[in-house]
Formats: sequence, C-alpha cells, structure tokens
Amino acid sequence: MNPKNDLSTRDQILQMMKTSGPLSAKEITDRLQITEMAVRRHLGTMERDGLIESKMVRQTLGRPTAVYGLTEFAENLFPKNYHTLTLDLLGELAEETGEESVNRLFERRRDKLKHQYEAVMKDKSFADKVRRLAEIQNDNGYMTELESHGEDEFILKEHNCPISQIAGRYNHACNCELNLFESLLDADVERTECLAQNDRRCLYIIRKHK
Repeated sequence: MNPKNDLSTRDQILQMMKTSGPLSAKEITDRLQITEMAVRRHLGTMERDGLIESKMVRQTLGRPTAVYGLTEFAENLFPKNYHTLTLDLLGELAEETGEESVNRLFERRRDKLKHQYEAVMKDKSFADKVRRLAEIQNDNGYMTELESHGEDEFILKEHNCPISQIAGRYNHACNCELNLFESLLDADVERTECLAQNDRRCLYIIRKHK
C-alpha cells in the first residue's frame, strides 16, 4: 500500500472510512489537517460519484450530525483476492477426487444459470434474446458490447471477465459458458477471442440456427 503522503485526498478519505467506518466532516478535517470547506468539497464530489453515502446520526447533545460511509461500489475498489481462495479450494478438490469433480461443479453452475435465465428468454425473438443475454452479462460485470449484423447474426464482446483467473486454470469454465449461451439462445455460438487465454477480450459470434 502506498504511504499516506502518496495518496490523493480522496483516496485518503476512502482509506479512512475503510479502516474507521463512517466519519463526520469534522473528524475527517481533524485527521487530514485541511480546511473543512475543502473536505466538504471532496465529500460532495465523492457522494455525487457514488463512492460515499451520508446519514444523520443523533448526538447525546446538540443537533444530529451527518456521517459519511463507503457505498458498495467503493468497497469493490479495494483489492479482493477471492479468486486465489477459489483456486486453492478447487485445487484441493481436484487433488482429492480428480479434476472431473471440478468440471462437474462448472456444469452444475451452468445448469443453474440456465434454469435462472430461461424464464426471461421465453417467447422472445432471437434478437431480443441476444440483447437480453448481453444485458445479463453486463449486470454480472462482464462489460459487454453488442454489435448487430442483421437480425440473425450478432457479435458479443466482453471486455471484462470476473472469473478469468479461474477460467485460465480450468478451461471447462469457458466451455460451460459457451454451452450456456448456445442453450439459452438456441443458436450457433463461436468464441474467437478469450480473456482467459490472454486475449484482450472475449468475443462471441452468435448466429441463429438455420
């Protein structure tokens, strides 16, 4: 972690809230040793950007005071090594029962997602199904971009993959995602680029069955 002096004022405020919990403008001012006006200017910008949220807290004496805490969006800016733990656990499972057990886990996840999303695909046109899939993937953090080549062919680009470290070790995860797309869309799906294989994105060519 960078020394305090190397951090911007905004980053210092974020770290203070991460380690101390919600703080008032006065508490932040006292810790940073800058003017309260400057602190409130930073707080206003950070609240507008969705990094912090305020709430009123009753004091023993005097009027209620506003305190500021991190939003879920800001919490996600801090490093989290979930993939390391997941890889360790999957490695232990593969060691004890074989890699086929790990593959079955990915298949069960695929089947669960298929069951979850089938209802929102029902009775939609092919084009609407593809658009809905792009929305679902975007909501799940894949940073999708969709290109239409008529009503029967689309290119789906995923600029982020939340499980890329895991998929890089267990390629069956990528195979299951491809199978899921084909099943949900009832389409031919070809993946030509893959983040888990060190490409700069995942790219799918989606064509309606003829």
